[in-house]
Amino acid sequence: MYEIINDFIQIEIVSMFISAALPLFVFILPFALFAVLAERKVSAFMQDRIGPNRVGYHGILQTVADILKLIQKEDIVAEKNDKVLFNIAPYLVFAGSFAAFAAIPFSSKYIGSHTEVGIFYIIAISSLVVAGILMGGWASNNKYSLLGAMRSAAQIISYEIPTALVVLAMIMFTGTMSLDAMSQQQTAYFWNWNILGGHETGILKIVLTPFMISGFLILFTSTLAEVNRVPFDIPEAESELVSGFHTEYTGMKFAMFFLSEYANMFAVGAIVTAVFLGGYQSPFGYIGNSIGVTWLVPIEQFFWFTAKGLFMVFVQMWLRWTLPRLRVDQLMTICWKYLIPYSFLNLIVIGIITLL
Repeated sequence: MYEIINDFIQIEIVSMFISAALPLFVFILPFALFAVLAERKVSAFMQDRIGPNRVGYHGILQTVADILKLIQKEDIVAEKNDKVLFNIAPYLVFAGSFAAFAAIPFSSKYIGSHTEVGIFYIIAISSLVVAGILMGGWASNNKYSLLGAMRSAAQIISYEIPTALVVLAMIMFTGTMSLDAMSQQQTAYFWNWNILGGHETGILKIVLTPFMISGFLILFTSTLAEVNRVPFDIPEAESELVSGFHTEYTGMKFAMFFLSEYANMFAVGAIVTAVFLGGYQSPFGYIGNSIGVTWLVPIEQFFWFTAKGLFMVFVQMWLRWTLPRLRVDQLMTICWKYLIPYSFLNLIVIGIITLL
């Protein structure tokens, strides 16, 4: 009897590990490969170039070839690096990025964890990324890496404030911290999405909508800064810091930083989608409900959520090849003089309207 119970526990543990690793191999890795290629193609289109077109049909295997190249690269650790912290840093950054996907609701049937504090968990677990970046920059024993890490930490910590204020306003409005519950509330059609005032009606909806749109813009801008994307990419400024905090990294450790960046791009797009853009809800109703095939609805929900998230990723790429990089003082001015006061005003107004 003891052996049967022991075997059952081992099977349960293995199944838990497989379930935890499934999003990584089924979604995050393929998405990262697709996103790197898409960014190259988008930038080429915007600059009137062709982009990758040698490896595979129209260059679709270029990123696969790059990953295979990085896997084979030598893992170089300089003599005066802090080897322990230097080796831990990329894993810590990747863990923070990957763990955020546990609370993201891809559909009503597929969500890693039905936790009631989903958005709070994501904000908390993302702090691992800051620790990993600081750790990597300091352990590299390189002044450019240290400067990039310090910039990144200051930037992420600063922009977490308007992010948290907007999220707090939406928690007040929806009455929940679960991203799944927020998505469920925005059901039916697109005019019930939070960005358009949710399910409020009449004069309250008209008054609320401008503040919801401003909250959406503040949240998107703040999350853009938190993932170090243009115009907030000063921690990795190639013209100033070579590559910033990951200058000294090679091979798969460099690939892990790269993978984490693109995973974060989709994660912040997913948060904006779940909070403001209806989550996994269809803007026009479900085909499965119309034809009486209920099992089709979760598949449609996964499609709509992924499509909205990918659109937000595309906007991030679009901005990269449109806007110039900000200076450090400009970046901090935008956060402390504009986004934080506006997000605080937004919080107060949405709270008052919610009470009414």
